[in-house]
Amino acid sequence: MKIGQWTVVAICIGILALDGYDVLSIAFAAPGMTAEWGLSKATLGIVLSLELVGMAVGSIFMGALTDTRGRRPTMLLGLIILTIGMLIAGLAPNVYVLGTARVFTGIGIGGLLAAATATSSDYCNEKNRSLAVVLVAGGFAFGVYLGATFLAPLLKQYDWRVTFYLGSFLSFIFIPFVYFFVPE
Repeated sequence: MKIGQWTVVAICIGILALDGYDVLSIAFAAPGMTAEWGLSKATLGIVLSLELVGMAVGSIFMGALTDTRGRRPTMLLGLIILTIGMLIAGLAPNVYVLGTARVFTGIGIGGLLAAATATSSDYCNEKNRSLAVVLVAGGFAFGVYLGATFLAPLLKQYDWRVTFYLGSFLSFIFIPFVYFFVPE
């Protein structure tokens, strides 16, 4: 494969790493949210699962957009949704706003999962296609690992909101990479 094709694969790995980070981030934020808002275990459980609802919706509807509108536009939309959703989650004044932000963020994640996987498959030659798709899928676990590695020390210095601010910032950083380096 050529360098441009590997660049697309690397960007897709990074996007799925963002998705993995985001899914994990709520678990790291949970103790701080519980302390700040006095959440019951039942309420916390609902908040933790709301993103999965958004992911299901995003996979279905944004996955369809991937085929009708294109891979790159869907990836850009997913990153914008992820950036905004994570920022709103960090700024949330209460659990209701946070829950809504997590559903919204999940929509972006679901769309990104579909678009990044399809993109990596589309832009690879047949010889390396399976490897590329496996590497991209592994990006999710890589994001979970990186999140766990870097969030624990950050949460010793900052409150729970830093998990979402960092996710928003990292998602925003990927927008120009997709715009300039992922062909349509």
